[in-house]
Amino acid sequence: MARFVLAGRAGCPYYAKAELLADQLQANLPDFRIHKVVQHPDQWEQWLHDICEMNGWEHRQSPIIWRELLDRGSKGLLLGGVNDFLEYAQRYYGITSVMLTEEMLDVAEENLQAHIETEKEEEEIRSLINPLQIWITSASAPISYQVIPLLASGEVFGVSTEISIHLLDTAQFEELLSGIVMEVKDMAFPLLRDIAQHTEFNTAFLQADVIIVLDDILLEGDVQCLENYIRTMSKICQVYAPLIEKNAKSGVKIISAGKSFVNLKAMMIMTFGPFIKPENVIAVATSWESAAKAMLARKLNMNPAGVKDVIVWGNITGCNYIDLSHAKLYRHDCAIWGPANFSRPLLNLIYDSKWIHSEIMSAQSSLSSRVCHCAGMLPAHAIATALKYWFHGSPPGEIVSMGILSEGQFCIPEGLVFSMPVRFQNGGWEVVTELEINETTQEVLGRLCHDLIQEKRIALKEIEEMHAYGDDKMA
Repeated sequence: MARFVLAGRAGCPYYAKAELLADQLQANLPDFRIHKVVQHPDQWEQWLHDICEMNGWEHRQSPIIWRELLDRGSKGLLLGGVNDFLEYAQRYYGITSVMLTEEMLDVAEENLQAHIETEKEEEEIRSLINPLQIWITSASAPISYQVIPLLASGEVFGVSTEISIHLLDTAQFEELLSGIVMEVKDMAFPLLRDIAQHTEFNTAFLQADVIIVLDDILLEGDVQCLENYIRTMSKICQVYAPLIEKNAKSGVKIISAGKSFVNLKAMMIMTFGPFIKPENVIAVATSWESAAKAMLARKLNMNPAGVKDVIVWGNITGCNYIDLSHAKLYRHDCAIWGPANFSRPLLNLIYDSKWIHSEIMSAQSSLSSRVCHCAGMLPAHAIATALKYWFHGSPPGEIVSMGILSEGQFCIPEGLVFSMPVRFQNGGWEVVTELEINETTQEVLGRLCHDLIQEKRIALKEIEEMHAYGDDKMA
């Protein structure tokens, strides 16, 4: 079989003449195949230079024709231009082309217009496939390394949603970011349009649809340094918030995650970014939820998937409370059995009250150790789960714990980012305010607020000092 490639500049009359002859040969010869390549006039010279350099050819005009040697697996055999093609067709097939100059010009003009229209249609199709722009801060962190495959797999945003990932970190981690980018590209995720690294903060969060804030501060256990830790985190958020307001999309979804000051990060981003909608900022608490459900499932010797509605209250990476008063069990192997939607209150099935009131409380310290010192898989899964719920809704009837800005629900002071029960639906979330809170839980919530109020007071003091310094400098 003879396979030829005919390439030329759109609007070239000589390409039009060669194309007419090629179509005639293909229509009359069963073993003749032609592949056409048309380039825009602005791109033709560079394209021709690149193809000739790659194959070691010398050719400077439109069109260029070569024969592909499929049976040898080597580079193509250059035939030449339109006159060489006409001579080849006459010699081997006894076919020639009789085309007047006027006809050549008319066909060339039609080819140019058709090529422009085709390019326009392809551009419109590409514009319809607008990938989600996802930015990850402190992207050198292990959590980032673990969450990227989850985001690119299609399970979070859907199997028809393409994404672009942007890794943001300081210049000292540039080499590490390059390694991550290279590795992710080699994985060839079908839904990953692009992944890029960024160390210039001026263009951070450009056109962002989702921002995952992973910045952490390593706590060394020195209580006297707590104020310094909070001030450092506050300064980080003071950099991010104006950039989010300036560069991100108005409906950007912001997730605060990590191992320290998760509530504070979310609150400070809203404080320094007054135009950022509070409903678009959440702090992820599902790491605690997952770990608590797994612990309960081990106690009950059942599948963790059957443990529902465990609530995490308070400061996610600080003082929090695991509330079991609303927890339910599904498909628990006991004397009473029902359909898949049948549930029983968890507290009715754990008869060891000592374990409930003492062991689970002491277990919170071990949970805290696992959540805050894990390699990254648990918090990465929590981030992916939160995003999946945010975009597609949480399971009907289930309660999800999430840190959100309080508006006074459950007597929690307004203006605190506090982990509480929510449900996700229609691209947003709402607080499950219909829950009845007993006196014991209400007392615990009051104590938990104190921790967050202290963090907020220190952070706001830092803001006031910075403003005062700025005013003095101006004076």
